[in-house]
Amino acid sequence: MKILILNGPNLNLLGKREPNIYGAKSFEAFLEEVKKEFSNLKIDYYQSNVEGEIINTLQKAEQQNFSGIIINAGGYSHTSVAIADAVAGISIPVISVHISNIYQRESERHKELIAQYVQGGVFGLGINGYRLAIQHLASL
Repeated sequence: MKILILNGPNLNLLGKREPNIYGAKSFEAFLEEVKKEFSNLKIDYYQSNVEGEIINTLQKAEQQNFSGIIINAGGYSHTSVAIADAVAGISIPVISVHISNIYQRESERHKELIAQYVQGGVFGLGINGYRLAIQHLASL
């Protein structure tokens, strides 16, 4: 099974940016852990601060034979109709992850435009939300 983790804007700053919200661990350190934990899976990772690159990555995922996608589109989750359309346009199961509890934050973060197109979502459980999403996709 091949899983893509796709992170959007500012998630390259995990471990540095607002550690009281996002934690002190870098995503790269976390990724090493989950790759060891789920050694039976092929886990690829891509991060971009650019909306179009995220869309291109989603559109190419089927050609690259991914079995599932975990997406944290960051701030684009709440603003990008184009990313929502890209998620709607693929047949691969997609799980949405948010490190923080978006419903305990600013009101503009309470609506996630991709929510209607994903199989499910995890929010507010810190970086461990990715691990839970991997477990779910691995069970399919």
